[in-house]
Amino acid sequence: METRIMVIALCASLSPKKNHNSPGSSTSQSKRCKYAGQSVRALPIRILTVGKKRSLGVQLLADEYIGKLKYYCNVDDIQVRSNPKNARDARAQVDDEDMSVMNLISSDDWVVMLDEDGIEIGSEQMAELVGDAGNTGASRLLFCIGGPYGHGQRIRKRANMSIRLSSMVLNHQIALLVLMEQLYRSWTILKGQNYHH
Repeated sequence: METRIMVIALCASLSPKKNHNSPGSSTSQSKRCKYAGQSVRALPIRILTVGKKRSLGVQLLADEYIGKLKYYCNVDDIQVRSNPKNARDARAQVDDEDMSVMNLISSDDWVVMLDEDGIEIGSEQMAELVGDAGNTGASRLLFCIGGPYGHGQRIRKRANMSIRLSSMVLNHQIALLVLMEQLYRSWTILKGQNYHH
């Protein structure tokens, strides 16, 4: 019951607010993160990405962001092979990927699924998601990036929340880099630091 209340509270706080003010007015500015400058519980982060072998450039950037994030929390970047059983049917492929992902999730993980139908959030809201996750009693914050045909039903049922990084559909390698950059930005917001330091 407590977890359900926390999910409702997280979703409510992350729901985008429509603002009809002009872009320059003070009321149109994003609200500050409720945790900015406060001490937050730094959960280890695991990122599961379903896909084929990464390009060298993407891997170099991912490694760079992992290095930056390690100043704030432990980060585990796991690549899950796309279509592990070489299924010819897309539904079977998604089911196989789904099972591979589920085998890497613990019962006490706070699971965030990246999905085109998820809640669209901004950087301040991502920082609040990271801060809020530390209050859930979870031992790890886990992000799932699906393969070419999306996520399977098991991960959809298991996910504590679903977000999208953009209204555009992103390739899984690009989604990974955007996610890592936003996680790094989130920690700078939480610590009250300038982004480029």
